[in-house]
Amino acid sequence: MTDMTVGSGFDAGPVPERAPEQRVRGYWQTVWQKLRYDYVTLFFMALIALIILSAVFAPLLAPIDPYKSSMVYRLKPIGYKQFILGTDEQGRDMLSRLLYGGRVSLTMGIVPVVLATSIGGLLGVLAGYLGGRPNTIIMRTMDVFFAFPSVLLAVAISGSLGNGIPNQLLTLTVVMIPPLCRVAETATSQIRGMDFVDAARASGASMPSILFRHVLINAISPVLVYASTLVSACILLASGLSFLGLGVPPPTPDWGLMLSTLRQAIYVQPLVCALPGVAILITSVAFNLVSDGLRQAMDVKG
Repeated sequence: MTDMTVGSGFDAGPVPERAPEQRVRGYWQTVWQKLRYDYVTLFFMALIALIILSAVFAPLLAPIDPYKSSMVYRLKPIGYKQFILGTDEQGRDMLSRLLYGGRVSLTMGIVPVVLATSIGGLLGVLAGYLGGRPNTIIMRTMDVFFAFPSVLLAVAISGSLGNGIPNQLLTLTVVMIPPLCRVAETATSQIRGMDFVDAARASGASMPSILFRHVLINAISPVLVYASTLVSACILLASGLSFLGLGVPPPTPDWGLMLSTLRQAIYVQPLVCALPGVAILITSVAFNLVSDGLRQAMDVKG
């Protein structure tokens, strides 16, 4: 009998290698993987970062004091002497005022959305998870605010509170809470009946644990996507309030207020007068396109 033990010369062939284990990619890793190839979204994200940085470092970038006026240099065109973007109706440097105005406008666009997302998102999650009477009380209260158009509601609240940055922040936050609460409530109502929530409930997990570890973490994606779309709307709404005289008081640099004060000089220096509107347009479009890219990236089923 032929010996087939080790060392007898019998070749059993190469031992097959084990296939490498597939690493499970997390949700946010999947989002980033989709987002990194979306060059349009990345470009406008970089543009938004540039706008924010220019506003943050406005004291270093502004060539002239934005409050310094001179009737000698009133309504000068773009490129006149040291005024790169011309001057306004009081002879103030437009470039400096645009940089400082970005600080106010971006604050009015981002801070109310962050506050409204925190408050409205929490109320929506509670309403969607608890259901019944708490859902009815919270959502019917939101429906009262939904009965008014957002612009009309903002004008009414701002008119009663008066102008100023704190009052405008409060006004915009109140206006943005109802839609964010509705989105959070809808997402939570869909999640609370899923198997993993029932399993957590059956295992004896407490309600706060279920809310924060299971429900909120899954409902946050649609809320964040919708909140990103509201930033541009909030900037436009804040600029509209300032244009109507219900926003920040003069002479504070603000894009909406600058449009309001320059509208009478539109036939004298139309390009200079259009600069605040161009800044509002570029910023709003950038936030809209970024929010659209985030929505597509966060749709991991798509």
